[in-house]
Amino acid sequence: MNVRSRLSFAAALIPVLALTACASSAPAAAPRASSDPEAAVTVDNCGTKVTFDAAPTRVVTIKSTSTEMLLALGLGDTIVGTAFQDGPLPTSLADAGTGLVSLSDFVPSEEAVLGVEPDLVYGGWESNFAADGAGERSELEGLGIHTYVSPAACKEKGYQPEKLSFEDIFDQITEVGRIFQVPDAAAAEVAREKKVLDGITPANGDHSALWYSSGDDTPYVGAGIGNPELILDTVGLVNIASDINDTWSSLGWESIVADDPDVIVLVDATWNTAQAKIDKLRENPVTANLSAVKNSRFLIVPFAAGEAGVRSADAAADLASQLADLKLD
Repeated sequence: MNVRSRLSFAAALIPVLALTACASSAPAAAPRASSDPEAAVTVDNCGTKVTFDAAPTRVVTIKSTSTEMLLALGLGDTIVGTAFQDGPLPTSLADAGTGLVSLSDFVPSEEAVLGVEPDLVYGGWESNFAADGAGERSELEGLGIHTYVSPAACKEKGYQPEKLSFEDIFDQITEVGRIFQVPDAAAAEVAREKKVLDGITPANGDHSALWYSSGDDTPYVGAGIGNPELILDTVGLVNIASDINDTWSSLGWESIVADDPDVIVLVDATWNTAQAKIDKLRENPVTANLSAVKNSRFLIVPFAAGEAGVRSADAAADLASQLADLKLD
């Protein structure tokens, strides 16, 4: 099937996709302010200025952070396709996400994106927007399709948070609320998350931790300025990779063994489970004698909670609860 034929086929699917979305049990969209040309919203997003003359109504979300953001704000009815999701939705959003249509398990092609005729593509990473991915931002804009990247994932100098804070996450929620004209829903979500954070009793800060995402020969870990660092700091743990000025980084086993973290946070993914990591840590003579391994001091976090978003506060609360159960203090 040639490109034109595939595009025609994708276009033919649009009524079916729309019907599927309508059949979803997701709640009705949050009340939106009336469209007002005088109320256009312009954002400087990772160095790209985007002007929204009206609230988007047909959105493709790439990565879990963007999908969950819209669901949390009651905007599930605007999602015409998802892609590259990092794992199951959290229980709190599962019902709202019923009926979502997946365009791809990975970064979608531009052809797949154009096939559902979005007016916005909301990506979790800047790298989602490339010629061999969903399309370059400038090209999509030229086709009348706006783009937006989760600000916490910006990499450009001056846009990447120097060290992520919950205020950065709250600012993103507020900005998305402005773009979609649902400021009340955004304010309610921020208030909910602040309440969750207020309920966390952090540890005394004397215990160290490794945030272990993936990798056998060379671990890929949460470094010093991103979401893992924010969550560890919130629960009162000292990140052994906090001196690395990046969100994620490789870190050699020699360095990890030398630091001998009190706790290891294990990222749980369907393709690389926390239990699989535990088994390998115990089998490897280099890591078997780590204090956290010998004493089974493991905390588990879902892969989709590793990036900054609406579940960061909940992930912190969950890790704080798991940490309390270890009774390190």
